Amino acid sequence: MCRSIKTLRGDEVVSDEEISAAALQFVRKVSGYRVPSKANTTAFDAGVADVADAVRSLLDNLHIPRAPAGHGAERRS
Repeated sequence: MCRSIKTLRGDEVVSDEEISAAALQFVRKVSGYRVPSKANTTAFDAGVADVADAVRSLLDNLHIPRAPAGHGAERRS
């Protein structure tokens, strides 16, 4: 989809800023707007907020297996 969206799953703590940045990239890709027109700003901003809320809910509810003690978790991008 969009290579500039960072994989957030597996990070110990995901900040609201990281989630918002990923949501913004997703909405930009889906809408085709890097910067929306004045007429579309409200819908664009609402879309970013909705996606960010969905991502936070998803990350909060995922069951991610933890690596055994002494082993670093490998990250896939």
